[in-house]
Amino acid sequence: MTAHFNHTIIASTDAAEMAEFYRDLLEADEAPSWGPFTNVQIGGGILLQFAAPPIEFPPQHYAYLVDDEHFDRAYATITERGIAHWADPQRARPGEINHEHDGRGVYLLDPSGHYLELITRPYL
Repeated sequence: MTAHFNHTIIASTDAAEMAEFYRDLLEADEAPSWGPFTNVQIGGGILLQFAAPPIEFPPQHYAYLVDDEHFDRAYATITERGIAHWADPQRARPGEINHEHDGRGVYLLDPSGHYLELITRPYL
């Protein structure tokens, strides 16, 4: 069997706040939570588990592929809530989106400081 991505743990300063943020932005489904994890599920049955680690953590980068309609809804949420965002990972083009790879993309920070990227076309 070819390997498939199943789940990841995302270090969080506030697991409940992170789960709510991701549910709203990614239109993720609620999932059963247990132990230190607050969980949501995105497409393909992939589980995102939010938990507060016992150490300080560096920010990570998470990119999510969404369709054009979902991108429109997510970008409306970003702008309506006044969430800082950029067209590029260097954060040199604030308040913009990009049109790379024959699609659209945007970068932003989640409540725990991780870098999120929403794209409408895969890189490959």
